[in-house]
Amino acid sequence: VQLQASGGGLVQAGGSLRLSCTASGYIFKINTMYWYRQAPGKQRELVASIRTGGITDYADAVKGRFTISRDNAKNTGYLQMNSLKPEDTAVYYCAADVQPSANYEYENWGQGTLVTVSS
Repeated sequence: VQLQASGGGLVQAGGSLRLSCTASGYIFKINTMYWYRQAPGKQRELVASIRTGGITDYADAVKGRFTISRDNAKNTGYLQMNSLKPEDTAVYYCAADVQPSANYEYENWGQGTLVTVSS
């Protein structure tokens, strides 16, 4: 199973971006999906997560500005980022708890996509 993240880029402060993360390969089920970010010189942090049933959770820093969603039929997760701030600049990574079969689950990571917010 591979996770492919896309949608990063350069945006001015106050702008918006939408990140996508698509899983491909032999997939029985995708459980929780995550978005993490890592800013230069900082540790990777969890930005948002969404469970199979749609329950979401957000880091305090992005609450009210970011929205995580998913399309289970497409094995794709999204991160809508609004009101972006320079401090949101980071490499964003998607991850997911993937079941390639009914009795096995593991955490799968995609490559990062760079988001740069200019002031």
